[in-house]
Amino acid sequence: MSSEKQHKTDKVIEETDLGVSSLHKRHSFVGLSLALVVVGMLGLSAAAVPLYKMFCQVTGYGGTTQRAEMAPEEASKEMITVRFDANVSRNLDWKFTPVQRSVNIHIGEEKLIFYKAENDSDKPVTGTATFNVTPEVAGKYFKKIQCFCFTEQILEPGEKADMSVSFFIDAGILSDPNTKHVSEITLSYTFFEKKQKTAKAVSTKNSGSL
Repeated sequence: MSSEKQHKTDKVIEETDLGVSSLHKRHSFVGLSLALVVVGMLGLSAAAVPLYKMFCQVTGYGGTTQRAEMAPEEASKEMITVRFDANVSRNLDWKFTPVQRSVNIHIGEEKLIFYKAENDSDKPVTGTATFNVTPEVAGKYFKKIQCFCFTEQILEPGEKADMSVSFFIDAGILSDPNTKHVSEITLSYTFFEKKQKTAKAVSTKNSGSL
């Protein structure tokens, strides 16, 4: 083989190696990009639930109630009716009912009410409560100062407990075009069994029991 032919052959081999190397780099880049996309999607999925919960807490979306440190110093002359609803999931062997079915209060007035719970099972059970109000547009004006729903609740076999809720209705409900005609709000709780006890679980004896 002449030196000229050998040179051409070496050049072809070199160009082929460069092409293969470039292809491998492109495949590696595509693979890395796809991996980053998957990681990003998983991260967004994991963050979606707490972000949605935060959104509901801030806006009152879906009838989510708000939290407050204290009620205003003065209440409005306007009155509103607040009704109370209680539910338990099928797998929770508890009785759960409101002590009062409804109250009539002034807008801005702090009110303390109680629910009663009883563990009908033969074992200690930890319960956690979900909550909302209807109509849903009133959620951002329903302000809780203290509530049994802020923590998990433990009831021993046969134990009964009174669970307290302290709240007020914010005066903003009177000026909001979507809520100024609301004359009645229903506060609803549903208790579910918490399978694993956590450090947040507290005895109902320290959460409004009488």
